[in-house]
Amino acid sequence: MTPPIAALDGPLWPYLALLLFAALPTEIWRWLAVLFARGLDPDSPLLDWVRAVATALLAGIVAKLIVAPPGVLAQAPLLVRIAALAASVAVMALGRRQMMLAVLAGEAVLIGGVWLTGAG
Repeated sequence: MTPPIAALDGPLWPYLALLLFAALPTEIWRWLAVLFARGLDPDSPLLDWVRAVATALLAGIVAKLIVAPPGVLAQAPLLVRIAALAASVAVMALGRRQMMLAVLAGEAVLIGGVWLTGAG
């Protein structure tokens, strides 16, 4: 067995590991994106394509979570999951695109629907 490195074998090691293996790898890409995005035209076809791909990915994730949910979410009936999505979309459409209100509305409908159906 290899002896531990004294400097890394202390109470601060988990924080260093979090910084090295979680924060830095993602922060590098964010800072590079900021550097490269400075000269881009916001109305360029490239950014339109990026927005379309990001929207399609998000729509795919939401569809997967509704149709084939993982874990505990699978216990919620399909109708309740669809109702939660509908509530979120309605709040986004009516509430000047306030994301937090839409998320809270969807969660409230999901929790209330599971509670009412006794599926949880």
